[in-house]
Amino acid sequence: MEANLEQRYSIKFCVKLGNSATETLEMIEKAYGNQALSRAQVFRWHKTFREGREGVEDEQRSGRPSTAHTSDNTEKVRAVLNSDRRLSVRLIADRVDLPKSIVHDIITTELQMRKICAKLVPKVLTDEQKENRVLVSRDLLDRVGSEPGFLDRVITGDESWMFEYDPETKRQSSEWHSPGSPRPRKARMSKSRIKSMLIVFFDSKGVVHKEFLQSGQTVNAAFYVEVLKRLKKRVARVRPEIADNWILHHDNAPSHTSMLVKEFLAKQIIPTVPQPPYSPDLAPADFFLFPRLKSRLKGHHFGTIENVQAAVTSILKEIDVDEFQSSFHAWRSRWQRCIDAQGCYFENF
Repeated sequence: MEANLEQRYSIKFCVKLGNSATETLEMIEKAYGNQALSRAQVFRWHKTFREGREGVEDEQRSGRPSTAHTSDNTEKVRAVLNSDRRLSVRLIADRVDLPKSIVHDIITTELQMRKICAKLVPKVLTDEQKENRVLVSRDLLDRVGSEPGFLDRVITGDESWMFEYDPETKRQSSEWHSPGSPRPRKARMSKSRIKSMLIVFFDSKGVVHKEFLQSGQTVNAAFYVEVLKRLKKRVARVRPEIADNWILHHDNAPSHTSMLVKEFLAKQIIPTVPQPPYSPDLAPADFFLFPRLKSRLKGHHFGTIENVQAAVTSILKEIDVDEFQSSFHAWRSRWQRCIDAQGCYFENF
């Protein structure tokens, strides 16, 4: 700082002698060498002295105080965050007239907040839907407690598309590399248009019935009734011990809850397990079987629908009975987790 003041005095002296800015710069560089002020600073000070300035010290700044961690500033930042949680640190700093570093420190240290991405959920649940999830979960837990063999009689099922090619996830494509090796790259790809819909029903012992939808067929109420007829016959063959008192669980798809389906189930005396709407986290097919299947299919090209169906069938056969039993135990624990979360979703999707 003292060297700078000395050079400013020299610039002022040159101005008094009538030297130009260029001449002054040459003299400063000759006298001070590598320690000389920059061209911009020499020209700026030469101009200010020529315009009548006498002092060589920096003017007193009227900027922000050095200590900005005050309770008032913390409350200002809190108020801005409460008005809009998506604001960047820069925008918050502009609104409260504080440095970005101070605002970031207030947010992370004083307010102990961090910016996180929104959680992807199947649906933003209403209070009524949350209450219904809790009510259904509590009723099912009570029933399991009063009927020890209740879950052993439940057969659950659903339908889902199986694709000829489904891109693998980022985690599946990760590789081990040394620090100097380049990062692996892959092209962005989408799911294949070639696909086959799987309809599957299973219990705690394994798959009870499966079938693939024929090309051009849709799952409407009439078709679903025919599926349930085939399921009933299949239960009689592979689960004779529960053929007369098995319980059906499926979701709230329109084809599942139509009057035609309800009349068929009532006529056949097949009770159902209630399923809260928009609750894949409470359906074994959605949280266990389909993710298990699709994770094995991802990243593979099967070429034809027949190959897709053969691969799905092979994977289903490889799933152990223990895994099915674990999924039903997890189903029961998920009812309790739903109650504990007051009906909110309790996992990522």
